[in-house]
Amino acid sequence: MEYRELGKTGKKLSTISLGCEYLDKTPYEQVKETIDAALDAGINIFDIFMPGTEIRENIAKALGTKRNQIMIQGHCGATDINKQYDISRDMPTVKRYFEELLKLYGYIDFGMLFFIDSEQDYKDVFETEFVSYLEHLKKQGDVHHIGFSSHNPITALKVIETGVPEMMMFSINPAFDMLPYEEYVFDHSEKGYGSDLFRGIDPKRAELYKLCEQKQVGITVMKALGGGKLLSPVHTPYTKPLTVAQCIHYALSRPAVASVLIGCKTATEMQDALRYFDLSNEEKDYTEIISSTQNDFRGCCVYCSHCQPCPVEIDIATVTKYLDIAKLDKENIPPSIISHYNSLEKGGDLCIACGNCESRCPFDVRIIKNMKEAATLFPK
Repeated sequence: MEYRELGKTGKKLSTISLGCEYLDKTPYEQVKETIDAALDAGINIFDIFMPGTEIRENIAKALGTKRNQIMIQGHCGATDINKQYDISRDMPTVKRYFEELLKLYGYIDFGMLFFIDSEQDYKDVFETEFVSYLEHLKKQGDVHHIGFSSHNPITALKVIETGVPEMMMFSINPAFDMLPYEEYVFDHSEKGYGSDLFRGIDPKRAELYKLCEQKQVGITVMKALGGGKLLSPVHTPYTKPLTVAQCIHYALSRPAVASVLIGCKTATEMQDALRYFDLSNEEKDYTEIISSTQNDFRGCCVYCSHCQPCPVEIDIATVTKYLDIAKLDKENIPPSIISHYNSLEKGGDLCIACGNCESRCPFDVRIIKNMKEAATLFPK
């Protein structure tokens, strides 16, 4: 395992780390096997944003006496009222969920201000007692470092300028970073930050990574694989799919990045990701693939569930996932996919087109259109 220092925190993180999201709703034995594989490989940071009690308890149980061998990113503001994933700024609710996390793990290494993507998110966190709550926990020693998560470079820049966060979790992959295909690919971060090198990366993202480097705000990376779409011959925005190793290598090549969180559901998936360290630089190189694109990546769902909660309780990410599979061949939808869709309690046909989901989506997905299309492709 390789380790990097996470900015001003001084903590040395494994360059590949475990995003625990996909362990949710899996049997305890599977959770235990995946976590053991991560520990055996020297992984020392886990991201636990999931608000559900069962998954939090399963991870704590699997760690057992090894809790102090790893660092935890725990998120303040992630809730699941009525068993639907949500983002809350209501302080009694926020405190209840975060203090349950503290009770399970004893302390949280990186207390994350959860999901600051918009101006309203910023106000709800920095112009209320929300941020002072985490600062108080840090003074008490319950939280060791304060961080935040975001998908929006403009908002993230503003958060960093407050001086509060010591680290950030940010969505980084070549598709999210790139401007339209006619622009040059940014692949020379080690050579400096001249404008001539940034013709292929969004200028605000480039500014964000530079600012993090300057202010020693370390970055942990989410969405490195683009929800798996960068690995898919059908969904990749490039002429051919990237490999897991190429996605990891790209993220690790960004300024200020210390660790890439890989969402693994099994020990085998964890071990596959760790093969990154056995590959040559040529095998990790991504520049040839991302030098041209087939389409703009915005508007593509990565099944992150930030669109929740739905007022009629549609599991939007799951509906969209089945829709995406069905659209590969609308005339020959696999019976298993039809069966999975029909087993959902609420389908796309119940969408009331309120638009709440689209206002939350970090990637401008046309969710209402997707729900209507799902209702057409999967008639009840």
